Parts: sequence; structure tokens; C-alpha cells
Amino acid sequence: MININQIIKEMDLKGNPSDHRVVVAMSGGVDSSVTAALLVEAGFDVVGLTMQLYDYGKALQKKGACCAGSDINDARLVSSKLGIPHYVLNYESIFQDQVMNDFADSYLRGETPIPCVRCNQTVKFTDMFDRAKKLGASAMATGHYIRRKKKSGNPSLHTGIDPSKDQSYFLFATTKKQLDFVRFPLGSLTKDETRSVAKRHDLNVADKPDSQDICFVPEGRYAEVVRKLRPGSIDVGNIIDVNGKVIGKHNGIIDFTIGQRKGIGIGGRKGVDDNNSILYVIALDTKTNNVIVGPREFLSCNKIKISECNWIIDLPQVSEFRVLVRLRNSSQPVFGTIKVNFDNSFAYLHFDKSQFGVSTGQAAVFYNIKESSHVLGGGWITEAPNKITEIKLHNA
Repeated sequence: MININQIIKEMDLKGNPSDHRVVVAMSGGVDSSVTAALLVEAGFDVVGLTMQLYDYGKALQKKGACCAGSDINDARLVSSKLGIPHYVLNYESIFQDQVMNDFADSYLRGETPIPCVRCNQTVKFTDMFDRAKKLGASAMATGHYIRRKKKSGNPSLHTGIDPSKDQSYFLFATTKKQLDFVRFPLGSLTKDETRSVAKRHDLNVADKPDSQDICFVPEGRYAEVVRKLRPGSIDVGNIIDVNGKVIGKHNGIIDFTIGQRKGIGIGGRKGVDDNNSILYVIALDTKTNNVIVGPREFLSCNKIKISECNWIIDLPQVSEFRVLVRLRNSSQPVFGTIKVNFDNSFAYLHFDKSQFGVSTGQAAVFYNIKESSHVLGGGWITEAPNKITEIKLHNA
């Protein structure tokens, strides 16, 4: 049973709910729709905002992705059902420049980018915030499964109650200033509870499936998108083993990611034991355009460099401290020691145990070692030396 009084309390806005306008970022999915419904039920003055990130005509043809044309229409229908104003913001050029282009360039650098984080950093939590404030909002709410709490009078960020839906990994770049303004009403709900609220309000999106792909990447075909965004910038090259022997050809390093095992196009090697016959992508050498493959042991990584660090806490007055770190949204946090550069430009993290398949372009998100739900901050992995990158790469 959803406790509306608890949601009002967690909104952390003084006075009566009716005294506060709350802008809801509505993607057209069930999560943001239920966020709006709960806030209306709680008595807040709710306004819905939806981003248009593509050409509207083309967007109508794609379903199941955030901010596609059909989703804009769903957000409009939900707003009408709830009796709240709804506005569509055209952010096509901003999204193209700050998210899609960054995504393509990152792949060309041999990285594995996370455009959802960049979207939160730029379009959603910057441009959309500004529009919400211009509308006189006391806060902006989203449908993310993450919790905002008060610690010593200051807001802090915590994982969602439902571990299968927790989205803290994607929100590490939320700044202290942004956390003063943003709210997450679904953080204490499970997905089943969210859908039950949608059905109770008879929302048209109650049974709508969750989006699975990056919104501008149809059916997970990342390389196809990069080829369209950067035509002529992708070269064929060699696939080489860890000893420098050419064992195949490729049509562009954008088709590969560090740690990849399937789809390499090279069978296992003959005359070696089973453990060494299975090949993984170990490194992507953008200078020589070589894809280096080898046994899993070569993926072993003991430390990483993190840049563009964002801290949601006040850093302790020591240069080194212990943290839990998550290297992928789907992975469990692991123990490590972080060494911070106090001009906040970068940090180094040493793992207690070697990690495998760590890729530049991904995020490292830090959690409190004493309270694992507490998000400390995070940054972008810019160096992740493994066994092969610590050896001079051979030119084929």
C-alpha cells in the first residue's frame, strides 16, 4: 500500500503540498507517469514536461524508447487524464550535440560510452532544470528508482529500495546544487507497486513495457548509429593475438568492446587448452586500428584512473579512503581504495581484487563502505590498464 503522507514527507518541501509547484520530467513511460499521478494525489501543483529529442515524424515510428514520438503522445494522454498542464520541449539540437555526438566520438576513441549519464548531466538535469525553475517550480521530480535523504541537514543520494531497478549508477553526476532541487518519489517503491498505482489511476501506460535500448539506438545496434553519425571515419583493420600475430580482419573497432567474447569473428585457437582457446577482446589500439584478442587472464585490471569526478559528499580531509565501487550498472560493488586529487580533476582507485573487462568510457560510481546504499559520487574511467596494455603493443 502506497503511503501518500510518506511521499509528501520525502518531497521535503515545507508547508502544504498545494503551496508548491512540482515539474515532472515525463518520458511517456509508466515510471514518470506514476510519479506525476502520486504527486497529484498528494496535492501538489503538478506540471508535466516532456523532451522531444528527434524529428517528430521519424520518432513516431519508434516505440519503447524514452522520448520517442509515441511516448510523447503517451505523456500527453497521461497528463490529460490527471488534469495537469503538459509541455513538450524541443531539445533536438542540444541532444545531438551533447549526447549523440559524444557517444559517436567516444566509440571512435575505442571507449564504451554511457549516453544515459550524459543525457542526465546535460539535457535533463541542466536544461530541463532551468525550464522548471522558469515555470516557478519548487522542485523537479523524475521517475528514477533512487532515494534522496537528508543527512546532517544536507540532501544525500541513496540506492532505490528495489535492487533490480536501482538507477544510482546512472545518476552519479548529480551535483549538490541539483540535489537541492530534484526529487525521486519512486525511490521507496518496487516496480510492481508502481504498476499498481498506474492501474489504480487507470493510466494508459500501466502495462507498457520498460524501454531496453538506448533511446537513439534501435535494437542495440550501436555500431550502425556511429557509422551514420560519423560516415567515412571508420577504417578496417587487423585482429591480432596478444603475441602480435594477425589472425583476422575487422570492419571497424566500433564493432568491439573490451571484454567482448561473442561476435569477434575468430574461432578458438587450436593446440591450446580450453581456458586459453576462448578469445576475448583485450584492447582496442586506435593508433594502429588493431583489435587485440586473447585469453581472459589478459583482461586483469588492478587500478583505474577516474576523471571529471563529481562528489555528492564533502570529501574527507585525507587523500586516501576506502570505498565500494560499481563499474557497471548490472555489477555488484567491489572494494577498493581511492586516492583523490584535491583539485577534483581526477582520482586513482586500486581494487582489492583484480577486475576483468574494465573499459574506458564507462563510469566508476562510489558508495559508502559503511552504508552501501549511500552514493558518494563518481566519474569517468579514462585509464584501465590490463595485462596487455602494460606491455608494449605489437604492430601487425
